[in-house]
Amino acid sequence: MTNTITAEFLKAIPKTDLHVHLDGSLRIETLIELAKDRRIPLPADDPDRLKQILNIGGIHENLESYLRVFDTTLKVLQDEDALTRTAYELAEDAALENCRYIEVRYSPVLHQREGLSLPVIVEAVAEGLRMAKKKFGIMSGQIICGMRHMHPQVSLRLAELAVAFKHKGVVGFDLAGGEINNPADHHAEAFKFIRKNNLNSTVHAGEAYGPRSIHQAIHDCNAHRIGHGTRLREDGDLLNYVNDHRIPLEACLKSNVQTGAVDAVENHPLKFYMDFGLRITLNTDNRLVTDTTITDEYKLACQIFHLTYDEIKRLVVDGFKSAFMPFRKKREVMQKILIEFDEVSKAHGLKSEIPERGISRYAVDLAGEDPMPD
Repeated sequence: MTNTITAEFLKAIPKTDLHVHLDGSLRIETLIELAKDRRIPLPADDPDRLKQILNIGGIHENLESYLRVFDTTLKVLQDEDALTRTAYELAEDAALENCRYIEVRYSPVLHQREGLSLPVIVEAVAEGLRMAKKKFGIMSGQIICGMRHMHPQVSLRLAELAVAFKHKGVVGFDLAGGEINNPADHHAEAFKFIRKNNLNSTVHAGEAYGPRSIHQAIHDCNAHRIGHGTRLREDGDLLNYVNDHRIPLEACLKSNVQTGAVDAVENHPLKFYMDFGLRITLNTDNRLVTDTTITDEYKLACQIFHLTYDEIKRLVVDGFKSAFMPFRKKREVMQKILIEFDEVSKAHGLKSEIPERGISRYAVDLAGEDPMPD
């Protein structure tokens, strides 16, 4: 990290987290307490020992191995109180590091083991997020996830659920789960329904599988954003298409190392994508499973890629630009966020290194290549 960019500054600046899974982001203490109250056996009831057993924050053999941790967390997320509490605490944790807006994603079908209906699950999560907004002022939205390994009809059912809650907290639809042998185009009907009903969409792609997965997400599912997109660099033509159409990538540094998407943070394409001009957002993916925070992700990016002040500001701006938020609301939020960012910068003795009258790709993007924010 440079001498001027401090951890305190990175925690203080307003931020977004657009790619964070509810079932991968509960507190370890909450996981243990919920399990005890519901008489659900865990491999350990000591937080440190349980983290060790579940390999929290550790390197996994592959994405599928990483996802097996969710077998444990999902056991305790099968009733309304648990879902509401987890959503509230996730938003609280984000708010405490000045994350101003989060989009919480999960697949409701994974929370039906005790008979909860899909609408009740969505409402329970919404209640937790409402409580957090009332207490901490943090804005949020829900993203409903279809699952790649499930039958396409399940995805269509979840797409219908997302549309039903379109004006009640749900801001988008996603396709999650293992990419290998589970192509996105099998779920195209669900995304067609989403598109016809004017709802936003994102797709996990280019994490465990190559550019073909990203191609399907964009051209078969018409995704507005790409979850991860780590392997986009392997197809220059597709990379240019994503750049030209300003399709945001939801980068998650630490989890990409843990799942084997990259072999080391140093080899993550984040900086290359930024230099190329792509719209990039920084995200946690799973606060518990990955053992990270949004501030940690910014710190890691600064440490490894030596980001400048202006590059950090660009990441923040890209996060808010990429949010699944109505245009007029986004415009209002952006104006406030830019003022706050400048105030925090001034308090930490930081300012732009770009000449006031200079013109650069960054300056154009910050102002918006189209009416900002888009």
